Amino acid sequence: MTLTKAQIVEKIITSTKLPKNKSLETVETLLEIIKQTLASGDDVLISGFGKFCVKEKSERKGRNPSTGEDMMLSSRKVVTFKCSAKLRDRVNLK
Repeated sequence: MTLTKAQIVEKIITSTKLPKNKSLETVETLLEIIKQTLASGDDVLISGFGKFCVKEKSERKGRNPSTGEDMMLSSRKVVTFKCSAKLRDRVNLK
């Protein structure tokens, strides 16, 4: 099951007793800070959770799957996530 933004807001409401609008504003603000930081090329480190990194992918050869035609894929940036040891252990029930 996937955890949605709405479910995160509901969990914040039940655990902190904040009103719904404040909980939603908090989640939206946090996500916006993360997006702006990554868009600027900086990494986001959340201790005990993991690190979001911006990686540069270089230009490479590719193939159009529908036509089989060879093509060059342009360079781009991608966001990667590396979980912390604490999160990895928790996921693996250690």
